[in-house]
Amino acid sequence: MDTRSTSSPALYRETQRFRQWWIWALVLFIAILSLYGAVQQLILEIPFGNNPAPDGWMIVIAIIFGIGLPIFMFMTNLTTEIRSDGLYVRFFPLHLSSIRITPQEIKGFEACTYSPLGDYGGWGIRFGKKGKAYNVSGNRGVQLELNDGKRLLIGSQRPEELVQTLTSITLRK
Repeated sequence: MDTRSTSSPALYRETQRFRQWWIWALVLFIAILSLYGAVQQLILEIPFGNNPAPDGWMIVIAIIFGIGLPIFMFMTNLTTEIRSDGLYVRFFPLHLSSIRITPQEIKGFEACTYSPLGDYGGWGIRFGKKGKAYNVSGNRGVQLELNDGKRLLIGSQRPEELVQTLTSITLRK
């Protein structure tokens, strides 16, 4: 796997975002709570909590959790592309460039249904008993087996189409 990019046209492209309501509810709850605490302590001058943080820390908490966390979650996406020279996966903003898996590196693959929590411990870039996973929503994807014995799951809302396009480039190797 490498991180070089290519200019060949995409044969397949899918961009996914976190869309689970409960994740967004948790993120918004944390954001609102941190902003509320900052307003109460910094503007209304009423200490927030039994052991209030210093004002400087309240500003930092409000910026990180009240503003930064929702922006980070909104920006986060998983982009999967297939080009003639390989499979490209990018988990933005954690990957600044795509990771490329060449057709020669792929031993096999199949569409699958999996348990994000049971098999990988959740969503994101995960490591579990079945290998590494890139997923942001749902429980469908494509399980890759690489020539070096590693396994990689790529979450997808269109796993059958992803398999079909992967088949077209791996037959050429």
